[in-house]
Amino acid sequence: MTDPSIEPREKVKTFPAAPGVYLMKDGRGRVIYVGKAVNLRNRAGSYFTKQAAEDFRTANLVLEIKDLDYIQVDSEVDALLLEARLIKDIQPPFNTELKDDKTFPYLEIFVREEFPRVEFTRKPRPRGTKLYGPFTNAKKLRGAIAVLQQVFKFRTCSLHIKQDDERWRWFRPCLLASINQCTAPCNLRISRDEYRRDIRKLRLFLEGKKERLFRELREEMASAAKELKFEKAARLRDQVKALENLNLRGDLKQHAQPEVFQVDPRRGLLGLKKIFDLPALPRRIEGMDIAHLQGGETVASCVQFIDGLPFKHGYKRFKIRTVEGVDDFASMREVVSRHFRRIQQEGGSFPDILLIDGGKGQLAAAMAALDSIGVAAPFVCSLAKREEEIFLPGQSEPKLLSKHSYALRLLQYVRDESHRFAQSYHHLLRKKSTLDE
Repeated sequence: MTDPSIEPREKVKTFPAAPGVYLMKDGRGRVIYVGKAVNLRNRAGSYFTKQAAEDFRTANLVLEIKDLDYIQVDSEVDALLLEARLIKDIQPPFNTELKDDKTFPYLEIFVREEFPRVEFTRKPRPRGTKLYGPFTNAKKLRGAIAVLQQVFKFRTCSLHIKQDDERWRWFRPCLLASINQCTAPCNLRISRDEYRRDIRKLRLFLEGKKERLFRELREEMASAAKELKFEKAARLRDQVKALENLNLRGDLKQHAQPEVFQVDPRRGLLGLKKIFDLPALPRRIEGMDIAHLQGGETVASCVQFIDGLPFKHGYKRFKIRTVEGVDDFASMREVVSRHFRRIQQEGGSFPDILLIDGGKGQLAAAMAALDSIGVAAPFVCSLAKREEEIFLPGQSEPKLLSKHSYALRLLQYVRDESHRFAQSYHHLLRKKSTLDE
C-alpha cells in the first residue's frame, strides 16, 4: 500500500517493478479504475505522460486521478484473476469495457459433470457451472488457462465421460495427455474423486485462496508419503513446485495455445448422420486396413467402435491366405469377404458404417467382395491419408470435410486405429519369425 499524501505522479515511482493490480482513485478516495500489470511501476506510470493526457481513451480518467494504490501478487496469472475479481466487486466507473458482461470472456467450470471440464466462454450457461470473470483480455485468459492446465492438468474438451462406462478405457486421449497437461480422464487414467480434488484445488487458486491451497497440498503430500503412496506424493510435490514457479516472464499472450481438436464421439456420430444423410444415428463402425512390410507376409485388421468409442473385444486380425506378393486390392477383397461371410453364417448384425483405409481402389475392392457373397452392403466409405479425402461408392469425386469437422475426426480415429492394429500384428509376427530363426 502507499502514502496518500504524495502526489500520484511521484507516488507511482515507488511502485515495485513486479506483477500486480493498480487502483486509481478520485478526490473522495473512491476507486475509479482497476488495471493489471506485469510491471506495476511502468504500467501505472504510463498514465502520467503527455500521451495519456491527450489520448481520448485515457484523458478523462487522467483528470480524475487524485490518488492511486497497488496490490502486488506473485505472477501475471494472479494479476489477471485479481483484476477480474476486483472489477466485479467494485464496478469502477472507468472500467467501461466490462459494462456488457455477456460479450466478454469468462472461465467456466462445469461442476456438475463427473469429470468437470474447464472452458473459455463468452456465453456462460445460466446454471450448473461455476463462473470466474469477466476478463478484459481474451487472449490473456486463454494464456492463463494454458498455464493453469500445466499445474492442475484439467480437461478442456467437451466429452461426456462416465467413470462406470468401461469403454472409455479404450479411448485415445488427445495431445494434451501426451505432453502431461491433462490427466486424461477420457481414458480413465484418473479416478473421478481424484480428478474432482484437482478441480477443487484449481477453484481455491482462482478464488485467491493461495495460502490455504499450499497448506492443503503440503499436508496431503506428507500424508501420502507417510502412507507410502510415493507416486501420489510426487505428483503433489510437482503441483506445489509448479505453483511456486508461476512467476511468468514476458507477455501472458505468448502462453495461449491453439485449440487441441479432440475426438468427440457424440458430435462425430451426429456429424456423420447429417453429412451422409444416414437413416439413423450410426452406433457401430468397423474399420479395415492392410499391412505388409518389405514384401513379406500380409495381414489385415478390423477394429470396432460402438457409439464412437473403441470396443476392443470386437477387434479382429487376419493373415491373408489367398494372395501372393503385395496386392492391397486383392487382400482387401479377401478380408472383407471372410469377415462378412462369417457374420452372415453366424446370424450376426452388420456394422452401420464400414470404413476402408485407402482410396478408390481399396473401396472398389471392398464393394466387390460384398457383392460376391451376396451381402447387402452397409454404408461403406474409404478415407485416404494424403488429403483426407472420403470416397463413396458410385461417386467419382471425393468428399472433402473441414479439418475441424467432428465427423472427419471420428473417421480419422477409426482409420488410424485400424492402421495401428494392423501394424502391431505385423510387427508381432515378424518378431516371432525372428525368434524362431
